[in-house]
Amino acid sequence: MLDINLIRQDKEAVRHELEKRGGIFPLDEIVTLDSRYRDMLHQVEQLRAQHNEASKQLGKTREKSPQLIIDMRQMGEKISSLQQETRKVKTRLDSLLLELPNIPDPSVPPGEDAGDNVVLRTWGEPRKFSFAPLPHWELGEKLGIIDFQRGVKLSGSRFYVLKGLGAQLQRALISFMLDLHTREHGYQEIYPPFMVKEECLLGSGNLPKFGDNLYHDVEEDFWLIPTAEVPLTNLHRDEILDKSILPINYVAHSACFRREKMAAGKDTRGIKRGHQFDKVELYKLTTPENSAAELEKLLTDAEDVCRRLDIPYRIVALCTGDLGFASCKTYDIEMWAPGCAEWREVSSCSNCGDFQARRSNLRYRSERGARPQLVHTLNGSGLALPRVMIALLENYQQADGTILIPQVLSPYINTS
Repeated sequence: MLDINLIRQDKEAVRHELEKRGGIFPLDEIVTLDSRYRDMLHQVEQLRAQHNEASKQLGKTREKSPQLIIDMRQMGEKISSLQQETRKVKTRLDSLLLELPNIPDPSVPPGEDAGDNVVLRTWGEPRKFSFAPLPHWELGEKLGIIDFQRGVKLSGSRFYVLKGLGAQLQRALISFMLDLHTREHGYQEIYPPFMVKEECLLGSGNLPKFGDNLYHDVEEDFWLIPTAEVPLTNLHRDEILDKSILPINYVAHSACFRREKMAAGKDTRGIKRGHQFDKVELYKLTTPENSAAELEKLLTDAEDVCRRLDIPYRIVALCTGDLGFASCKTYDIEMWAPGCAEWREVSSCSNCGDFQARRSNLRYRSERGARPQLVHTLNGSGLALPRVMIALLENYQQADGTILIPQVLSPYINTS
């Protein structure tokens, strides 16, 4: 959520920054509602003061004036009515503020959509095959490690079943990534719930904006998480942290659940897009002055996975028009998939500034007695499956249709 003070102080400057993302934002209505809300609060306070004073006077007199009693009752009714109207205005104001995306960082390249993203660097040379490389869906079916038909039989389109070494390979990747991030990169492992309360999704920025893309159990009012970023954002919700423990680095493996409505009709073959997938998530809470450096470190940690798997990848800076809702700056990591002949995103490393922290009331105190300040939150996949699976299968395929296993995964796979 944006700071309302920014909009109060310079509405047009905020409008200018938000318009870099594309779209029209109701800043005029927000300013009007904010002014009305504050005026109504002032009126309520004045009426309460008058009511309290009249009550004191009434208590001092032996003979109770019928008219004074009537006036006090009417004043109480007016206060109650005004409070109800004030709550309505505040609800509308908050709903509009929750719909505003984050302001892009000045270092983010300008642009309208993904076509304006900037490739910053590339690592590794794409392998030259002596044969025509196959896409992962053909490899998976021929090896009997991905079963698309039974996935559809069980759950419908955009579902699949990993079998035998396919299931082992995914588990090996997850274990390898968790071990790397906890043992060498300094992250603490978290195993979060995969179902959360509505306020968790409000805090992370998924609600109300993306409600149609989430799975919701109405009876119990649980929401299936679209990413472990959601519970990790809320671990310290409504808390004041001590500066001495920052930065906090978390890593979590979870299943992720998304309706994928925005991707209807796209990438229908293979395992690139599904309603359920697994991901290892990196998450940081830090002070504002260190968040830019922590974003670079988070990116380096995610890149390390790609390098150790020895799969070519590139780093892409997202332009203003392609930024995620909560992000003020994002780097994408894209792995090369030779069978599909395209770069596939396996991580988005984002700095959300104080956007999520303001929604989650997540603060820190620099020293005893100091005023609490909002932390900065950062997140990124470290990395996301199944797209790493896609890149691995397609890059390590052999002429006879078999797949070589990267050396770093050998300790995690039983091929006997």
